[in-house]
Amino acid sequence: MHSHDADGPAEPASGQGGTAPGTGTGGPDLHDPGGPGVAPRYVIVLAFLAAVCYASFFLENVLSPALDVVNGYVSELSALDQPFHLVYSGGDFLTGVMSILVAIGTLRRLRRRPLASAGWAFLGLFGIWAIGDASFPLDCAPNLETWCALRERSEHVSFAHEFHSVTSTVVITCGVIALFLLSMAARRYEWWPVLARWGWVVAAAETVFALSTLLAMYLGRWLGIIQRVQITVLCAGLLLIAWALYADRRNARRSCAAPPPLREKTPL
Repeated sequence: MHSHDADGPAEPASGQGGTAPGTGTGGPDLHDPGGPGVAPRYVIVLAFLAAVCYASFFLENVLSPALDVVNGYVSELSALDQPFHLVYSGGDFLTGVMSILVAIGTLRRLRRRPLASAGWAFLGLFGIWAIGDASFPLDCAPNLETWCALRERSEHVSFAHEFHSVTSTVVITCGVIALFLLSMAARRYEWWPVLARWGWVVAAAETVFALSTLLAMYLGRWLGIIQRVQITVLCAGLLLIAWALYADRRNARRSCAAPPPLREKTPL
């Protein structure tokens, strides 16, 4: 495996070869050659913006107050007959593009270990299916318009309307798997302390709420609230990834800026 060393003079070799400063994870030894490396600044910014864009449904109280928040699907906000559907579908599309770029950036610049690489790959798949979510919107809002619900039940809707349930399911699944794998990688390789501590918690919470949507669909109530909490948790997962990468970069910068330890002079 190769490590992505930061700029700077190399340390003297000691058995396995020296490593440059700036590749640590914030642990006791910032020069540990087994660290993940430091993500570029643009990757961290994109991970943060992906979380913000995925939370576009928070605008519904202002842009789409007519939709039933308690029982209505979040996907109904981006239905083609809704006035601000481009805002919500655009948020999903941008989230997808930025998640793919984050996955590519981390796979190119960080150390590759099986769990970590799989986690970044699933983050990329999350981005691909988020773009699919935006590309296959609902025709109309069945919980807002009775005629739309009747068309849906009689199967007189477009392929995009029917396929949207697939994209929505797969995007959540990929997001959960990415969080689980990255948290497992953080714990096994002793990388990204914040992901090691909280990544699996967020992924488990997302799984619980995702499964709860099935129960809500069966009961025919509370689906809107559960879905909104579910997406909020996934946004928190994206923010967690951004923070983990930022913390590594911050700690590496502090390590480079720290003065070298003073050596005690010995008498001649």
